[in-house]
Amino acid sequence: MAMVQENLVVCGKCGGVNRLPPARNAGDAKCGKCGIKLFSGHPEDVDAQTFDRQVKRSSLPVVVDVWAPWCGPCKMMAPAYEAAAIELEPHVRLIKLNSDNEQAIASRLGIRGIPTMILFHGGRELARTSGAMTAGQIVRWVRDHLPMAAS
Repeated sequence: MAMVQENLVVCGKCGGVNRLPPARNAGDAKCGKCGIKLFSGHPEDVDAQTFDRQVKRSSLPVVVDVWAPWCGPCKMMAPAYEAAAIELEPHVRLIKLNSDNEQAIASRLGIRGIPTMILFHGGRELARTSGAMTAGQIVRWVRDHLPMAAS
């Protein structure tokens, strides 16, 4: 008999790692550490430590939007990124990384322009794209690079 594997879901707010059984409704799941909903349709702006936890510890694919507060295209894309999160969660985690606040991570990622979105799964980068996109384009880009997220 095959064992059903639990998902490891990293809280976007506190960085706590949560076990989520497949039979549980992910939409209702709350963080065991801070108590907030694990999936809110609102991509959290993460610090370096939470970014690393999301990418390395989560069993879910993670899309990071690297942005900055002074970036016009980043501001224009923010509502679309949020709309994409509503559509892609709970199968994919969407987070935001402020490149001004987290310059070391942005440098480590080789960010040359913003907004840049990077798709990670299993701790590895699967795809990246730069430039503002609509919600539909973001969802399509994720699904094109991650066929299991098509559902």
